Amino acid sequence: MSSNSGKFIPAFAWLIAISMAVLAGYLMWKQFSPAAQAASSVISPSLAVPLLTQPPEPQASVAMPPLVSYKPQLALVRKAELRTIIPERPSTEVLTYTVEIGDSVFEIANQFKIKPETLLWANYSQLNDNPDMISVGMLLNIPPVDGVYYELQEGDTLEMIAGRFEAKIAEILNWPGNGLDLTNPVLEAGTWVMVPGGHREFRQWIIPVIPRGAAGVSRAVYGAGACEGSYEGAYGSGAFIWPAGNHGLSGNDYWSGHLGIDIAAGEGAPIYAADAGVVVFSGWATGGYGNMVMIDHGNGYQTVYAHMSNATAGCGRSVGQGSIIGYSGSTGNSTGAHLHFEVRYLGGFVSPWYVLPAP
Repeated sequence: MSSNSGKFIPAFAWLIAISMAVLAGYLMWKQFSPAAQAASSVISPSLAVPLLTQPPEPQASVAMPPLVSYKPQLALVRKAELRTIIPERPSTEVLTYTVEIGDSVFEIANQFKIKPETLLWANYSQLNDNPDMISVGMLLNIPPVDGVYYELQEGDTLEMIAGRFEAKIAEILNWPGNGLDLTNPVLEAGTWVMVPGGHREFRQWIIPVIPRGAAGVSRAVYGAGACEGSYEGAYGSGAFIWPAGNHGLSGNDYWSGHLGIDIAAGEGAPIYAADAGVVVFSGWATGGYGNMVMIDHGNGYQTVYAHMSNATAGCGRSVGQGSIIGYSGSTGNSTGAHLHFEVRYLGGFVSPWYVLPAP
């Protein structure tokens, strides 16, 4: 080997050593420089949380409860009531009612769900079987059931009471409101008892039929409106019209204790002749009718118009159908303005509903 090559090898070794030193210095500078420290403060996700390169292990399965299907059940649905409803029970107590303006026996009986006859029989001392005797402020007994409310008299027995009112002894004895001892019933005079289902005849309070000829009618008996002379005049056709502009009732209907109808007619409303005829009564009448007009139609029919404020058709006057004979009022035994209308045939009473046209 030549001397030149021996010199070259040490020089090359030194070059390598210097290069390695420079590289080491560069790497140290890189590691401890500010930029390197800032970069090292941010942790790489790949270093902080190792990535899941494999699927997670399967979890143990939990068994769910089986699905149960419920069938609809039929049931009654009851809505809540905000107020308590007290069931109706049969009453055994006799009530007291004060008559008000516009009241009638028929309407009061209907209000308490009893027959008008029952109401009349329970108040005989005041009404005397006459529904027109009712007056404002009167206190009426209201029985709880249909029958006769009776005040016991001295010597009365159950057999006598049942026979008088065509009732059954057992029903009188067993009626709770009577308070009778079933084994030893004692009847004390002055005590009131209810006779369920009992009835009796009425005492009728009516103005008699007055013929248009010479009748000899006494004003002292029938009232100042009685026509005492003999009259002749117009005859009726037998076909009737309504005697008031209103064709509805305002009080009593026609029944065995009230032989006419009470037609709604305000104070001062005109009253018309239901058919042609002759006036045989005009003015004040006894028996609770007040101011009244009676027309004889000459064919067996007579009509009565009562409780008028004023009767304008005088005795013996011939009137045509629809003629004004007076004005409505509340005279006599009346609790409010209305027209009491009656129809009579050959001395008997006919329901006005049979002869009046449909309202």
